[in-house]
Amino acid sequence: MSAFLRLPPRIKVLEALGAISDGRIEVLNDKEAIVRSSDGTRTYRVYLDVSRREVDSTDNGTVHRGYIGYPIITFLMIKGLLPINKELMESLKGIPWKKLNEEYKNYAKVMETVIRDRGLNEDAVNKYIDQVMAVLRRMNLKRVQRYNEVTEE
Repeated sequence: MSAFLRLPPRIKVLEALGAISDGRIEVLNDKEAIVRSSDGTRTYRVYLDVSRREVDSTDNGTVHRGYIGYPIITFLMIKGLLPINKELMESLKGIPWKKLNEEYKNYAKVMETVIRDRGLNEDAVNKYIDQVMAVLRRMNLKRVQRYNEVTEE
């Protein structure tokens, strides 16, 4: 079974950058990685075959909502296939994404809170997210189910 994945909510780009900043990705080989959640309670398996434009991940967004989940974005960034803003990445260190998402139940509010609390330039953050989204759009990634387990995001 395979299906093309939709673009993710914009905040997922920041969550992916935060995962890298926090050292929560373990690359297993050229096509597989494990990404830990921000609170450390969950791990997501990620599969990526760039030449075939095929991906899979056990995160909720990819499995249940049909969009490119942040663990996939994280692996694409680590592989150099998506741009990384190092300055922004450092400012996203230690953010409790899961807690904030559960508290606000609204990605726009979480993003607004993170930008305000970390003193970020909103225009610069949005410009960076736009760059990443443009590359993701061109990639046209397809989910090919490789894993049976599903973990909540």
